[in-house]
Amino acid sequence: MTRARATAIGFVAVLLWALLALLTVGSSPTPPLLLNTICFGIGGVIGLIWVQMTGSWAHLRRVPLRVYAFGSIGVFGYHALYFSALRAAPAAEAGLIAYLWPLLIVLLSGLLPGEKLRTGHFLGALLGFAGAACIITGGGEGFQAQYLPGYGLALLCALFWSSYSVGSRLLGDAPTASVAVFCLLSALASLGLHLLLEETVWPVGALGWTSTVLLGLGPVGLAFYVWDIGVKQGDIQMLGTSSYAAPLLSTLILVIAGIAAPSWGLALAALLITAGAVLAARASSATPAQDVAEGPAITPPTP
Repeated sequence: MTRARATAIGFVAVLLWALLALLTVGSSPTPPLLLNTICFGIGGVIGLIWVQMTGSWAHLRRVPLRVYAFGSIGVFGYHALYFSALRAAPAAEAGLIAYLWPLLIVLLSGLLPGEKLRTGHFLGALLGFAGAACIITGGGEGFQAQYLPGYGLALLCALFWSSYSVGSRLLGDAPTASVAVFCLLSALASLGLHLLLEETVWPVGALGWTSTVLLGLGPVGLAFYVWDIGVKQGDIQMLGTSSYAAPLLSTLILVIAGIAAPSWGLALAALLITAGAVLAARASSATPAQDVAEGPAITPPTP
C-alpha cells in the first residue's frame, strides 16, 4: 500500500466521526453503556469478517496481551465518556469540547521520543481552549450550570482519546486486525457494566435502531480500522490536520438536522478550535530553519 493511499483511507475515519454526534442523538434514549455494547459488537463483527477474509488469525495470536488491554481500555473509555457527555449536555457544545482531542494529540506527541513542542503548539492550544470556553460561557445556549457534568465528561473524553492515540504510536507493529479484539472486549466490558449500573432501554423505533446500527457500522466500527491504517502507514501530519475538520463538519451536520441552533457564538467556537489546531499542526511540520525564525523549540523534560 502506498503512503498516499493509506492517508486517503485514514481520512475516511474523519468523515465518519463527523456523523458521531448526530447518530448518538438519534439513538436516544438508549443509555451509554448499552449503546457501547451494541455498537462495539457490530464493530467487532466487522473486524472478524476482515480477519477471516485476510487470513489474519495467526497475527492475532502473536499480539501481546498488554496491547489488547491498552487498546480495549482506550476504545471503551473514549466512547463511554463521549456517549455519556452527549446525554448530559447539549450535543453541539459537548461534541465540540470532545473534539479538542486532535489538538491534544499534537501537544502530547511532544512527549514521544524524538518529538519536540514548539511555540506554535502552545498558541494553538490556547486558541483551542478559548473555543471551548466560548462554548461553555457564551456559545450555543450559553453557560448553564446544570450541564457542567456533561462538559467535564466531554473534556475527559478528549483527554482519553488523545492519550490513547499518542500511546498507540508506540505500538505501531500491532496489526490492524487487533482492532477487532479491542471492539469485542469493549463490548463485553460495556455489557457487564450496563447490567450493573443501567436500566435497559433499547433504541426506539426505526430512527433509534437505524442510528444505532449506523453508529456500529461507521463511527464506532469501520472508522477504527481505516484510522489504524492511516496513522501507521500514511502521512500522520496530514491526517492530524484533516481531523480538525471534524468538529466543523459535525456541528454543521447538527445545525442542518435542526438539532443545534446556528449562532455566532457556536460558529466562533468552531473557528477558534479549528484555527488553533491548524496552527499546532503547522508547528509540528516546521523545519529546523523555521525553528530559528519562529523561536526555539521546547523540549519536554525527560521523566
